[in-house]
Amino acid sequence: MNILVTGAAGYIGSVCAEVLVSRGMSVIALDSLVEGHRAAVPPSAVFCQVDLADRPKLESVFTQHKIDAVMHFAAEALVAKSVSEPSIFYATNVAGGVNLLDAVTRHGVKKFIFSSTAATYGEPKIVPIPEDHRKAPINPYGKSKLVFEGILADYKAYSGLNYVALRYFNAAGASKERGEHHRVETHLIPRVLDAAAGALPHVDVFGTDYPTPDGTCVRDYIHVLDIADSHVRALEEIGKVSGEAFNVGNSRGFSILEVIDAAERITGRKIPRKLGPRRPGDPAVLVASKEKLKRALGWEASHSSLEEIIQSAWTWRQKNPRGYADAASP
Repeated sequence: MNILVTGAAGYIGSVCAEVLVSRGMSVIALDSLVEGHRAAVPPSAVFCQVDLADRPKLESVFTQHKIDAVMHFAAEALVAKSVSEPSIFYATNVAGGVNLLDAVTRHGVKKFIFSSTAATYGEPKIVPIPEDHRKAPINPYGKSKLVFEGILADYKAYSGLNYVALRYFNAAGASKERGEHHRVETHLIPRVLDAAAGALPHVDVFGTDYPTPDGTCVRDYIHVLDIADSHVRALEEIGKVSGEAFNVGNSRGFSILEVIDAAERITGRKIPRKLGPRRPGDPAVLVASKEKLKRALGWEASHSSLEEIIQSAWTWRQKNPRGYADAASP
């Protein structure tokens, strides 16, 4: 099977491409390299440097390669940036996604797995959050992903596209070969490990007065290998679950302080922390209900203990202290 992976030079897309290759699939890896790293793309994948805004180049990818399915990860994803520069998010996550869907439709591709997000829910009213929770995203990032979920439903009705949207919570961890290295790093676990390695002076903890056991935010962390596995499983069973959205999470959350404490145990290093006021828009608790995916496909995470996540990320960071080799490139 030939699978087009968009955003294949990014964190989750590259690991998913790696897992697909390891399971005997042929991967056409598409990325603009605006945020991604060429070195993250598996060597056996066919790489196409294409921006989703470039319709002629996108068309040529579908013309040159027989594509059986698409896994769509390419997106703008920094929440704070989405508030200050919303136009980029709607241009990339919505308009770019429509360009992709139009190419998919023209070339008769009928299988599409979409990388969505827990940000579609906004401030949760129920925890763990079920998929039928009301959708009220509080930033343009979440709004853009929710809009695209609606567009996918329209294309299903219009063209018969089979799709699944996977809404994951806090992606974390690493495979043996690939890890998390964003050009602007905002995620907690890599920042905690940077502090452990001495690359950061401390970890900022935003808010210590939340209604949680230790006063800090609680989040559901899911191993990137489990995210990749959930995508493969959804693709394998797409005829059974077409048109559905699923959470990918653990139904178990950890506070910021719990994550830092676990990282101290795993790295054997003291990790300084700087306690500060809350950031606007940070819910106290974001934890997924995992029941729908378990019920529909018999799937649940198998790598996502906090210890395994942090250990895998730390091992990768020690092997790749500067991240990917092309990190200095524009």
